[in-house]
Amino acid sequence: MSPDRLSNLTIVVVDDHHEIRRYVGAYLYHLGAHVVVAENAFEGLEAVRTYRPNLVLSDISLPGRDGFGLLLDIRALGPDAGGNVPVIAMTALVGHVDRRRVLNAGFQAYLPKPFTPDGLLETILAVLRP
Repeated sequence: MSPDRLSNLTIVVVDDHHEIRRYVGAYLYHLGAHVVVAENAFEGLEAVRTYRPNLVLSDISLPGRDGFGLLLDIRALGPDAGGNVPVIAMTALVGHVDRRRVLNAGFQAYLPKPFTPDGLLETILAVLRP
């Protein structure tokens, strides 16, 4: 895998599990991305406002406001403030969260946990492909 595969991209990773933030963040960093991690929806929204990322990876099950709420908050920013950034839903709640519901809510993709590094990269590239 080319270490610059995601160079010049800023990616926000929102997950309440430290291990997932660390794992995903390190992997994306290894591929050249600038990675910003957040452990809840509030921090995720602030990261979008501050860094204007190319992509957001968000867990659905977050403390306080969930990933659906975060997506609504991001979209409410409007295009000029980064509200049109692609957002990929990550969830271990397979069976509890319907894929159709996730996509109908406005997420660009759905990535069930656990996922492989290759699966993560394939999903990211599919979403970012013009």
